[in-house]
Amino acid sequence: MGSGINQMSMSEISDLGAFTIEAREISSRSREIARGIVGDTGYEDRIRQRCVIATGDPGFADLLRFENDPVRAGIDAVRHNKNIYTDIRMVLVGITRVGHDCRITCVLDVASGRRLADDQGLTRTSAGFVALEHDLDDAIIVIGNAPSAALAVCTLIEEGITPALVIGTPVGFVNAAESKEALRSLNIPSITSVGTRGGTPVAVACMNELIAIAIAGEGA
Repeated sequence: MGSGINQMSMSEISDLGAFTIEAREISSRSREIARGIVGDTGYEDRIRQRCVIATGDPGFADLLRFENDPVRAGIDAVRHNKNIYTDIRMVLVGITRVGHDCRITCVLDVASGRRLADDQGLTRTSAGFVALEHDLDDAIIVIGNAPSAALAVCTLIEEGITPALVIGTPVGFVNAAESKEALRSLNIPSITSVGTRGGTPVAVACMNELIAIAIAGEGA
């Protein structure tokens, strides 16, 4: 795996972005508080903990939904260095590069997607995923902002693509709740949030916790 990390303990890599003593102390204390709020009975609780930390909202733990064994799917995909595709650059920037060799791409940076958006009047995020249709099999898709992108991915899945995992936490009042409900209805591994709440911090938190679990040598 990348960056020379191999079989490290979860306590050592609870926050892969904490590089200084002060940062590690803050991360450790935050995790301790989150464990007290959420519990600590398995991998899903670890993801809930990180999302509570990312949002500063203890209630967010109850909004997460895990369908079709997404933790196992995410661990396997990270360990096999599968591609990661994000809806916006903020999500791309937030995903750690430590400990893995997955290539991370934001669909906004795909030239064919920009042309498709102009030609068909689609949002740039949804057009980006449509343009990458043939690259999405076995990939990890991380959507933290755009409901239109989540709906486009749902359509692509219904048409036959098979991503390894979809993390879908788009936020807002127009199609956010509906797009996540649509994702949950599909026979694919997914992590979503219920209702209008979500956003980039939640999507990044889910992905980074999966990476931490994977590079710690845990999971099947």
